[in-house]
Amino acid sequence: MARDLSPAVSPPRAAQARGGGRVTDGPAPPPRRPGRRARGWLYVLPAVAVYLGFAIWPALNTLRLSLLTWDGILPAEWAGLSNYVKIFRDSQLYEAILHSLALIIFFSVIPIGVGLLMTALLMGKVRRGMTFFRIVFFLPQVLPLVAVGITWRWLYSESGVVNQFLDLVGLGSITRAWLGDYGLALVALGLIGTWVMSGLCMMLFLAGAQKIDPSLYEAARLDGAGAFRQFRHVTVPGVRREITVAGVITTISALASFDLVFVTTNGGPAGQTNVPGLLVYRLAFNEGDIGGASALAVVLTVIVVAVVSAVRYFTRDDES
Repeated sequence: MARDLSPAVSPPRAAQARGGGRVTDGPAPPPRRPGRRARGWLYVLPAVAVYLGFAIWPALNTLRLSLLTWDGILPAEWAGLSNYVKIFRDSQLYEAILHSLALIIFFSVIPIGVGLLMTALLMGKVRRGMTFFRIVFFLPQVLPLVAVGITWRWLYSESGVVNQFLDLVGLGSITRAWLGDYGLALVALGLIGTWVMSGLCMMLFLAGAQKIDPSLYEAARLDGAGAFRQFRHVTVPGVRREITVAGVITTISALASFDLVFVTTNGGPAGQTNVPGLLVYRLAFNEGDIGGASALAVVLTVIVVAVVSAVRYFTRDDES
């Protein structure tokens, strides 16, 4: 008589197999508790309330005000899209947008390049004193931009340190009041942004580079890669996500810049450093056109979202 060698099947698993259901190994998942999801919502409720109150509601209110004619005192009147039509017919808007796009070079492109260069110089070579270098380069980020603007306004003045240095090296013929120069005011303003943002980019890249596996550098050295090729093929791909974060933060700072421009040049000379944020302030508080200022703020928000989305698209990680 043949002997049945098939393994024994427990009654529940046998019943599940006979019913065509999937047989799973391991213990059954714990039953769902009815109040668990509600307790999770209670944890995030304060953050959601703050976000709705200080981000979503002001944005919706700004959109509502952009459709009104209101001076901030008298009752508002419905204006429809007339505020947007007036904004787009104003040539100052296009000049201000061009100035903001030019500032992206100084606030974003150059700081990212400087940050990568400083990362290459500091990564793996300077161990002692690394904290000192980080504090020195990150210092502009912890200073109020108003204080930074006042300091650089003095440095750029006719008797400031910049002109004194040029006199010292024999370049006294090109000295001038840099922030008052019609052709160089925007460049001088942008270099302040470069000084402020470079430290932030360097800190992000250094933090990302320290997470790279050292065996990758060792393998690159065994393959004969020099310092430049190691930086290009190991360090830069390793900090790709940090580059994206730095690009988004610095681009937003360039497009939505206001306090630095207001303190240093106030849009001058002759509107050469006007930016959309400064025009919003003038419309709202100098001219009392709350509706027009709100419409311009909505347009500025759309521009920021569009440019930041483009930055994220072109710097996206294909592997993710």
